[in-house]
Amino acid sequence: MRLIDTHQHLILRAHLGYAWAQTLPALAGPDFSPADYAGLTAGRGGIGTVFMETAVGDAGYRPEARLVAGLDGQNGMLGQIASCRPEVEAGFEDWLDEAATLGTLGFRRVLHVVDDGLSQTEVFRRNLRQIGARGLPFDLCMFARQHDLAEALIRACPDQVFVLDHCGNPDIAAGAFEPWAVSLRRLAALPNTYIKFSGIPTNCAPGGVSLATLRPYVDHVLACFGPARMLWGGGWPVVDLHSCLPDWLALTRALLSGLCADEQARIGEGTARAVYRL
Repeated sequence: MRLIDTHQHLILRAHLGYAWAQTLPALAGPDFSPADYAGLTAGRGGIGTVFMETAVGDAGYRPEARLVAGLDGQNGMLGQIASCRPEVEAGFEDWLDEAATLGTLGFRRVLHVVDDGLSQTEVFRRNLRQIGARGLPFDLCMFARQHDLAEALIRACPDQVFVLDHCGNPDIAAGAFEPWAVSLRRLAALPNTYIKFSGIPTNCAPGGVSLATLRPYVDHVLACFGPARMLWGGGWPVVDLHSCLPDWLALTRALLSGLCADEQARIGEGTARAVYRL
């Protein structure tokens, strides 16, 4: 099973600040570089990566995209999902124009760390429609409790392709399967929405990552979205909080082993190629 990793972070502290990572012992140490990633994934079926913005903050997201643009084509990097601030009207279109020169394949604004009302404003939605008009997807990073907000946003932007990160962020540690399962099915009914098969080890309790724990969540995602609307992400180095990238790669293959080769290929690379126009 060949894999395009659509969720590769980097932490390069000599260039940028990562305040959120400093509070997490597993991420507070040295850099997490392209060379580190290559060492973890060598011989494990990876055929390319898409860099995912690493929440460097308001002052850092544009410098981050410019820095990453210089890495495009190295170590299998195929492009980047850049950060943006759709809640701010001034300069938004200018940033889209510049980002188009930086190997940008899509955009993201992390929404589980801001006020819930941020994504519900008309300014936010109008700016997202600009992204959609350029044919680029928007990654949605929200908690399961925010699925109603996600649904409202998606319905307001029917011509925007959305990618729901981390299987919609179920609270696996709390065993909160049912509310997530119900709201995820509603999101799957929206045809402009895809889902990223990523991040779920981080939602487990410490020491709780296992095939048995993850199986019902993955089976439900498959039932709701199907392989043609699923794409894989490694989530490194955040995956290190409760697991590690080699283990997540092994779990991925085990969790998808019941699918036919064509279905595995869809999740592993086909959907990513379509959504991010690779």
